[in-house]
Amino acid sequence: MREGGELVFVAVGANLDDREATFAAVVRALESESDLLLVGASTVYETDPIGPPGQEAYLNAVLGLRSWLSPIELLHRLQSIEVLLGRDRSGAAERWGPRRIDLDLLFFGERCIDLPELVVPHPRAHERAFVLLPLAELAPSLVHPRMGVTVGELVRVHLDSEAVRPWRRPEGWPGAHSESGPDRVAPDARR
Repeated sequence: MREGGELVFVAVGANLDDREATFAAVVRALESESDLLLVGASTVYETDPIGPPGQEAYLNAVLGLRSWLSPIELLHRLQSIEVLLGRDRSGAAERWGPRRIDLDLLFFGERCIDLPELVVPHPRAHERAFVLLPLAELAPSLVHPRMGVTVGELVRVHLDSEAVRPWRRPEGWPGAHSESGPDRVAPDARR
């Protein structure tokens, strides 16, 4: 196994077209990247949309990855995957509107990043049950570097704030496992 890399967490969301097929396509795209290694996948959840009314429900999940890319390189790789899978990144898309795919970089190791195009930890991750619940499956002891509390503590605060319902595992989605958190990383995944 390749040495080094940084443990990162990426939120996956979709509420247009065949959401399950999109999730499987995300996994295939990430697994084809030589500078990324999938080390954990949460349960998939169906969640009520945030944003403009009239949207369909989202599927949401979190993936744990080992990354050998810089934060900006990883952001650009995720955005390229979004475009490949049909996301409109032209600026015409409505904020928090419906989308075929949304990949958000939640955490990049223990780093705090404040750049015009990237803020890590994700600035709203700690407010959203649809991010916290799947993230807590993978890394309940992960400490939010800006807030000083664990993901497990955050999920207890926000668990009832939004409708988050377990969903069947889409074909092509890795079986839900917990090998990617700091307290649950498989020994080989830590390198």
